[in-house]
Amino acid sequence: MAYGLYSHIQSNRRRSVVLLIGLFFLVYLMTFAGALVAEVAIGGDARLDFLINAALRRTLYSLPWVTIGTIVWILIAYKFHQSMIDAITGGQEVTRQEQPRLYNLLENLCISRGITMPKLKVMESDALNAFATGLNEKQYSVTVTSGLLARLDDPEVEAVLGHELTHIRNGDVRLLVIAVIIAGVISFFAELVFRALFQGGFGWRGSRGSSSDRGKGGAGAAVLIAIVLIAIAWLLSIVIRFALSRQREFLADAGSVELTKNPDAMVSALRKIENRGELEGSTSAVMEMCVDNPRSGFADLFATHPSIDSRVEALVKFAGGHDPGPLALPELADEQESAPQADEPQPDAPKSFLPPEPPIRLGGDAPAPHVPGPWDPKR
Repeated sequence: MAYGLYSHIQSNRRRSVVLLIGLFFLVYLMTFAGALVAEVAIGGDARLDFLINAALRRTLYSLPWVTIGTIVWILIAYKFHQSMIDAITGGQEVTRQEQPRLYNLLENLCISRGITMPKLKVMESDALNAFATGLNEKQYSVTVTSGLLARLDDPEVEAVLGHELTHIRNGDVRLLVIAVIIAGVISFFAELVFRALFQGGFGWRGSRGSSSDRGKGGAGAAVLIAIVLIAIAWLLSIVIRFALSRQREFLADAGSVELTKNPDAMVSALRKIENRGELEGSTSAVMEMCVDNPRSGFADLFATHPSIDSRVEALVKFAGGHDPGPLALPELADEQESAPQADEPQPDAPKSFLPPEPPIRLGGDAPAPHVPGPWDPKR
């Protein structure tokens, strides 16, 4: 349960590769469902077995093009996904001069483990959250919210950065981005098919070939099968995305503890982030990359992250952390009011009964003749 559990990491990676292969299978399944709908729309009513065989032939013919199209989609996302995420979140890259505290914490963690330092970005938001993105070392970046920087102390911010660095080191970020991309293909295709079915509509046109070969009466069943296949593919793509991220959060928490040697900082950071991480205006894909993706009630069944309670429990059990329980944070406005302001008048310093001491000159001309002053011993 630490950064160095490479056997567990490798096992996770192998399972993730299998899941990604499954996502490609879902793309092909969606292709068959689309071909089945096309056979009904173009060819008209026919026997169910005739429509299925025709759809299989159409699917086999289109598989190379579907594969190429999916790869092109991935390449486009590979090139532009970071700029799209930044456009959604408003994250801005920062330098050491702009954020010395944050930059130094991340740099120290990277140096301690020999990790290539990712880009560092800050998102203006009162939410308490952070996420990592990228598909290779040149693209990797860690984004934190301004609210997290304001509410967490240095050890807690360091723990969050260690969590995100572990995601990068373990390959979680790359695999999650790819899974989101392919799942996006499925969602896009499913929406097109459902729009054609329920909004545009279609009529079953005249049959092709002899009626003895084609028969009739299977169109309704074929459309129903297509709808079921599309729904299954869409639901499985969501489940796969959950599997790619949910268990990895435990490993990332453990990796942060090994990097920082401070389980209590990770525990207190999670408790402060708890129920305060919702990024308004961000998509579900961005939230899946965050330290916490808060869900409650029925929605928790579809959560991409384990609950904060279960993650804290694991840190207490395996890393020796101490759980303070849910933390109530004061509002930022209250904190700002209680803090002394730079422009507020300060109490006057006590005045000395002695006149000011003249400055000491170093070098230069010979000193002027000594004039007795109040500091000279009495004669």
